Amino acid sequence: MRPDRTTPCSELLAALADPAIDRIGASHVAVVVAHPDDETIACGAQLRRLDGASVIIVTDGAPRDLRDARRIGFAAAEDYAATREQELRTALAVAGVHSDRVTCLRVPDQGAALRLPQLSLALARLLAQRRIHTVITHAFEGGHPDHDATAFCVHAAAALARADGHTIGLIEAPFYRLGAHGIVRQEFAGLPHAGERVLHLTVKERALKRLMMAAHRTQRGVLAPFRINIERFRPTPAYDFARRPNGGRVLYERYPWGLDGTRWSRLVRAARGQLRLEDAPC
Repeated sequence: MRPDRTTPCSELLAALADPAIDRIGASHVAVVVAHPDDETIACGAQLRRLDGASVIIVTDGAPRDLRDARRIGFAAAEDYAATREQELRTALAVAGVHSDRVTCLRVPDQGAALRLPQLSLALARLLAQRRIHTVITHAFEGGHPDHDATAFCVHAAAALARADGHTIGLIEAPFYRLGAHGIVRQEFAGLPHAGERVLHLTVKERALKRLMMAAHRTQRGVLAPFRINIERFRPTPAYDFARRPNGGRVLYERYPWGLDGTRWSRLVRAARGQLRLEDAPC
């Protein structure tokens, strides 16, 4: 079902779902995701079509505990982070995204939730500078703390823009979450949303996505379980980020990533207070 009211979000979603539209003017569109490679998972096949879109990566993809870095041969987080950024730029070049449209905020991986106010303000400034009116970002799904933190900061930046009289439409993509029987990838929680679009990728689009995934060489194992035949989007619902996501099933509580649902709620409430967004839907 298509939303009745035409908005930048509904227009962009309709254009993405139309295989006859090869190029979409997207100089006012930003893809804002947590890690290098999240852009490929979420919308790799669409980036070639999104002409002029900005890509903003929040973290450097290099956890400071060095477990991931050492597993693939890096002794220092800085070297791992530099490699991941180069992989990102290679993947985006495959999709035709010019380097001047790419911004890396380089927050330490697994640390975005500790910087919610600062990141929200930084994103608000970036979106204003680039005159962004539509953002594609993470669903709030309790999968990875950096994903949820990025989702919050995008919503907070949009709320700050509204306070200044500017509207930013938000579109989300699913990554992974905890389901009733294990990890669920690339599916939204709950009932189908009226504006949800499931894009079944063509042979050419799957080949592009496969090349982008291959560019993220250090993440081969991480990316292997994700499907390359679909990409899924919907307008973001109104979230209360202070509540536990995904009906209370928080996947990152099962991993040593320094965050649980209770601490997450405290961080969100503190950030909303600092940003003076206590009454905003974020």
